[in-house]
Amino acid sequence: MEPKVTVTSPQDRPVPRWSLGSSSGLHYGSFVNSLSSLTPQADTDEKPAISKTRSYVAVAVLCYVNLINYMERYTIAGVLLNIQKFFDISDSTAALLQTVFICSFLLLAPLFGYLGDRYNRKYIMIGGLTVWLATAAGSSFVTVSHFWLLMLLRGLVGVGEASYSTIAPTIIGDLFTGGQRSAMICIFYIFIPIGSGLGYITGAGIATATGDWRWALRITPILGVVGMVLLIFLCPNPPRGAAETHGEGVTGQSSYLEDVKYLLKNKSYRWSTLGVTATAFLVGALAFWTPTFLSRGQVFQGLQPQCTKEPCNTTDSYIFGAVTLVTGIMGGCLGTLLSRRFRDKVPNVDPIICAVGLLGSAPCLFIAIFVASASIPATYVFIFLGEVLISLNWAVMADILLYVVIPTRRSTAEALQISVCHLLGDAGSPYLVGVISDAISKTKPDTLGWHFNSLKYSLLICPFVGILGGLFFLLTSFYIAEDRTAAMRLVEEDPPPPPPSDHTSEPSMELSTQEIKKE
Repeated sequence: MEPKVTVTSPQDRPVPRWSLGSSSGLHYGSFVNSLSSLTPQADTDEKPAISKTRSYVAVAVLCYVNLINYMERYTIAGVLLNIQKFFDISDSTAALLQTVFICSFLLLAPLFGYLGDRYNRKYIMIGGLTVWLATAAGSSFVTVSHFWLLMLLRGLVGVGEASYSTIAPTIIGDLFTGGQRSAMICIFYIFIPIGSGLGYITGAGIATATGDWRWALRITPILGVVGMVLLIFLCPNPPRGAAETHGEGVTGQSSYLEDVKYLLKNKSYRWSTLGVTATAFLVGALAFWTPTFLSRGQVFQGLQPQCTKEPCNTTDSYIFGAVTLVTGIMGGCLGTLLSRRFRDKVPNVDPIICAVGLLGSAPCLFIAIFVASASIPATYVFIFLGEVLISLNWAVMADILLYVVIPTRRSTAEALQISVCHLLGDAGSPYLVGVISDAISKTKPDTLGWHFNSLKYSLLICPFVGILGGLFFLLTSFYIAEDRTAAMRLVEEDPPPPPPSDHTSEPSMELSTQEIKKE
């Protein structure tokens, strides 16, 4: 005999707030959802959807803070020659400045991901950014005999960036859906290369104007205070899944272990995370070392004298910053345009775009590395082409995560992806390139030519990692359509009926707009 369910009209019952429980099991697609039941729970305290105007303002604020975030991250690279001369440090030691920052970033990201899925995301970002502002400003006052303190403060800067980078994309994901979400994510992630480029430009510019590289580290904390005020007053904390449930939100009742198991069963998430990791390795090494490499190339060709004391010539930081800015905008917009144009016809177009970008960038970077000894303008041409292709991925990679993972686990998914991609990616890639460069330079007498060639040969690891990342995204393309449909079904559509089991005492309930009485 079938269980009876009382008929209730939509007008008589409260609007449900979708709940993802954790007791039984829903099988769907190619993997099993460890959040077992998806049933509407009555909640009379209905929360209206956030207005479009307020949503757009929130995105603008988040983009501004993201801009300052990446400006601060790459200001160090813009004045790296000055820092090396000031502290008298080798390539590998200089690279530790980026490594310690990324290490703290990746270690804290899982913590902020856990908190972001369970507590007020706005307050978490404000707390993290407060630490970031204080430590970033403090790092500009370190004296010549305290390089260890500069490293410590750079590590603490990662606290703020871990909180923000983990949580901000999930807020955008809860404000928009579909094509609008893709567009907003594109705008948000375009500010990564824009901020990186401006970091080189402002860092080099302020160091040149003031004659002191420390002032380059003080500009972003000043701008960051403005971002903090805007974040406090203009950024909402939308219910998780608000965009998919018309403002209602999705509540989660799962442990952190269940969240991790869910993500590990998601093949698209696994392979795309490895692709993102390869991208982080490639970009991290190039972003940190390219200005220095180009400067050594000019010295090798006799176009400028070797820097013996600060301030050093920062022309290449200006040019590389401008190239990064322009290619980031071009590549980010082109990648999102291709994604929106072909997504309906080619369901797996997003990982294909990422794969084409990384595979296409590899020969461009390979040529750029070897052409630098003969022609700096030609080197910039191939760097430009390579960066445009890499930048195709920025917004598309983030969009993949948002639509293959359910809302209540997006912060955890962002955090784990950040941890993996930094641990195996840009946490070690600048240092690895520096170590290889130092090792190669010791094999021959220390001359200007060999000083340049040692860095050139160490950078060759980057194109090969780019090829590996392209292969990871190609593997993602085999699973993306199925995993995306499965995630959407949990929030927007009726889940399929559960498989037969011995637990017949509990009636099976499906997510629908009306309850059906079965006789």
